[in-house]
Amino acid sequence: MTARPRKGRVAAFSADDGTVDAHEPSSVTGLRFSIVARSGGTAQLDFTDLRPRPLAIDAAQAIRRLAEVGGPLGARSTVMAYANTVRIFFAFLASEAPNLTTCRQIEAAHIDGFEDWLDAEGKSRVHAFTILSKAVVVFREIDADQPDRVSQSLRDRLRYTSARPFERPRSRDAYSPFVARQLRDAARADVAMMMRRIDGHLPETLIAHTDPVIRQRAVALHEAVARRGFLPRNDKASSALYRALYSRGLPTSSLLDGIYARFYLTVHDLPPLLTLLSLDTGLEIECVKALKTNCLSNASAGTVTLRYTKRRAHGLAQKAMRVRDGGPTTPGGLIRAIVKMTQTARQFESSDALFVFYHACGFRSVVRHPKLTLSHWIARHGIVDDDGHPLTLLLSRLRKTHKALWYLKTSGHMARFAVGHSVDIAARHYADIPSLRPLHEATVVDALEDAIRPGAAVTTDPVPAVDDSHTDTRHCIPPQGDGHVASADIQDVWLASCSGFYDSPFSSPGAPCSHPFWGCLDCRNAVISERKLPAILGFLDFIVAQRAALGAEEWAAKFGHVHARITQQVLPSFPEEVIATARASLAVDPPPTYLPPEATQ
Repeated sequence: MTARPRKGRVAAFSADDGTVDAHEPSSVTGLRFSIVARSGGTAQLDFTDLRPRPLAIDAAQAIRRLAEVGGPLGARSTVMAYANTVRIFFAFLASEAPNLTTCRQIEAAHIDGFEDWLDAEGKSRVHAFTILSKAVVVFREIDADQPDRVSQSLRDRLRYTSARPFERPRSRDAYSPFVARQLRDAARADVAMMMRRIDGHLPETLIAHTDPVIRQRAVALHEAVARRGFLPRNDKASSALYRALYSRGLPTSSLLDGIYARFYLTVHDLPPLLTLLSLDTGLEIECVKALKTNCLSNASAGTVTLRYTKRRAHGLAQKAMRVRDGGPTTPGGLIRAIVKMTQTARQFESSDALFVFYHACGFRSVVRHPKLTLSHWIARHGIVDDDGHPLTLLLSRLRKTHKALWYLKTSGHMARFAVGHSVDIAARHYADIPSLRPLHEATVVDALEDAIRPGAAVTTDPVPAVDDSHTDTRHCIPPQGDGHVASADIQDVWLASCSGFYDSPFSSPGAPCSHPFWGCLDCRNAVISERKLPAILGFLDFIVAQRAALGAEEWAAKFGHVHARITQQVLPSFPEEVIATARASLAVDPPPTYLPPEATQ
């Protein structure tokens, strides 16, 4: 190449070259846009590939308006869900109505056909109804903004979502106490490690390195990170340390991530933090993600008020609850620890969100669904489900797990269990779940057995000593006479102690019991203690002896039921040593036997 310039040519222009075409708005530009969600995050939407294009423009503008202030789309995830619904509807049009060109041509039959098409595609009724409702909302917005773009048939169809019966979605199940314990232990161990790790110092492997060049360049990189927050991959400080390590054959993978982890929370720290907060507080996972740094207030007596936002509770989104406050193992202490661990990151990311973390060469304050990091966290701790398989963790089930554990702790007492909900909602949404079904079935079985079993209450607790000379029922009538109201004191009768001798199910209220013999074994007022075992065993010996004196049918009619009651229900409720002691007492001092005359006839 020489310094002499090359020979050029003369430029020639025509008259038409100076004419500027009139500007025409591009519809493509309107189909590729972003929406900044009010609850945080930015949704990137691209409808340029959808056909017909006029309908795509109408749908895009409708989603824009729905996401504005006052609209129903406040979260990025909700905006993306509506965008996906629009794409599904256009796929239906491409398959079933390819000749449509404008929104005006859509009729009520197309909405009904879309519902049938969703069923044919294998969508469940709950999922299909969710998709259909979003499509109806979009067309309602188009009609509200531009009524001339919607046909009368479609306008009438938009008055309802579906003509089919509504199917209630299946309730999410809770994790078992075994799985919950694994999750809580793993999360607490990781939180303790985070609090030790985030100290703003270099890793020990670089501080104690024997090579002075590596130490010097590591210190320079550390100072650059502390001053600038994070460094690009081609920064001089990071490149110098990379070259020093690479030339000496030392590992360089995740070098910067390891240094950043000493200053900030990372995306890998989110699973244990989200899991522990949701398990300990019972908050919905979207409420945990949206917590603010100033969410705690009014600390008193080991508790603190936790204020949070529940966007689903329209009109009552701002809520509060009292939680335990103390060390990092309590919800209040954990939130304070997170605020402290994110203090450095807030110098470079101005946000009042509780979770400010480093990820992919930048800071983020919006927590999305960390599906991949959840899988890595579960695998790292070896958390398994009840069958021993690796657990698939769904953060949305943690609230149900918290509620199920509280249900077990309160023994199903609905007045204590229904915290923050009505009893009906708590029972339907949080108590009637598959993981609690064995407990409910066992309770029903016990109740049925109690209903079938005669009403005596068997107990080994000692009862107050009563003079045996007053065991005859004639001596149990109190001084007030027959009209006395049922006494709360336990009366001593032959085979049991009676808690309601004047409130018998066999007599009118206030009258003494008309069944003073072995009928006590079938009475709801009976309290059978080990002090009564000698009398019961003596009576058992009597009815066994009567088997030889009476015919089989006559003996069964008289004593078959009470024999089964004693041998199958009363005696098995006491330990063998207690029964042996009672038999020894019976042999030494047999109690008196009170039998009606017809018992021996």
